[in-house]
Formats: sequence, structure tokens, C-alpha cells
Amino acid sequence: MSLKLYTGGTPNGYKIPIFLELLKLKYETIPVNIGQNTQKEDWYLKMNPNGKIPTFVDETTDTTVSESAAILTYLADKYDTERKYSYAPGTKEYIKMLEVTYFQMAGLGPMQGQANHFVKFAKEKIPYAMERYSNETKRVYSVLDEFLKRNKEEYDSDFLVGPHLSIPDVLCIGWVPFLSFIEIDIKEFPNVFKWATKMLEIPEVRKGFTIPNKPFAWNDALPPLDE
Repeated sequence: MSLKLYTGGTPNGYKIPIFLELLKLKYETIPVNIGQNTQKEDWYLKMNPNGKIPTFVDETTDTTVSESAAILTYLADKYDTERKYSYAPGTKEYIKMLEVTYFQMAGLGPMQGQANHFVKFAKEKIPYAMERYSNETKRVYSVLDEFLKRNKEEYDSDFLVGPHLSIPDVLCIGWVPFLSFIEIDIKEFPNVFKWATKMLEIPEVRKGFTIPNKPFAWNDALPPLDE
């Protein structure tokens, strides 16, 4: 198959299958076992020198892309020609799409990832780090809540940018179901809760969360995947 996705069952890993399912593209999934550091092996590092998941290969254009936002941008430019799930360059929605995309990549994902590590995975419990990253995760979710509020006021839309679902929605939804893993109540952020519930009612989004396997944690306040 000409489209190949190397990924694993993590918040970053689910973003790409969700978007591929929305675009109705056929692709091959190659699971990468990060628990065994498969992503640090030489064969993988030749594709992705950062040694992280996901990595996407499009053999039709001889293109290899890593970093989830870059992969989604590539897929949108190449395969979302009708801009059903993205916005055309030059539009104000495109600029806002970039803004929220970079917010996720530089803020929401890294902060929640650090909270996950220090609250649940670190061998040594460091109260300062646990509190710092948990509080910062709450702060960035309050910003996400505000993005949704403002977009609703401008477009009467339940999505993050403009009148329809787009790249930032896919990037952010990958992380949201894991909030309860670090004991943060999603209902503290009512716009996020409403948006996440709507996102998880979309069949393609639900399917993406099963590739290559179901998540290790899930927020009970959100629609279950087995439903």
C-alpha cells in the first residue's frame, strides 16, 4: 500500500489515523512499540531522526513526514482538496487554524505530557513538578475552552476554528480523553466537554482511537469506544 503510518497507542499516535479516516484514505498501519523503544532503532531513525511517533510515508510522492501537525498539514494540502477538514491559505480561518495548531503542539500536548509523566510514570514522586504541570495543563485547557467560546460566538460553530471540523480539532482530541488519567475533571471546562463529546460521536474519530490499539486510559465522562 502506498500510504504507510508508523504509530502507537498514545495521544500523538491517534491523531493521524483519525484524520486518515476522516479523509477516507486507504493506508497501512505499522505498529511501533514505544515500550520496547522500537522508535529508537536504526531503521526507524532513518525515517525520523527524532525517534518519536508518528511517522507517515507517502510512496506516491516519495514523501516521509514526522511531527503530527506537519503530517496533518501534508495530508490536508495533498488530499483534502475540497478543504472539508482544513482551510485554504490566505483566509482568516487558515491563520486561526495555524494559531490553534501551534498552541496544541507547543502548549497543550507538552504540558499534559509532562503532567502524565510526573503524576503517573515518574519513579520518584516530585510534588513541585506534579503540581506545576497539573496546574499548567488546567490553564491550557482553560485557553482551549476560550477558543471554543470565541469560535461559537463568531461562527455559531461547535468546533475550534471556523464553521467546520479542522486540523486543530484532530490534534487536540487526541489528548482530551486522557485528562482523567491525571485526575483532572473535563467538566471544569464546559465548552471542551461539549466539543469533545461531539467529536467522539463521529465514527471516523472513534475508529481512529482504535488504531493500532485502544487507549490505555479513557475519560468515563466521554462516550465510550465500545458503544
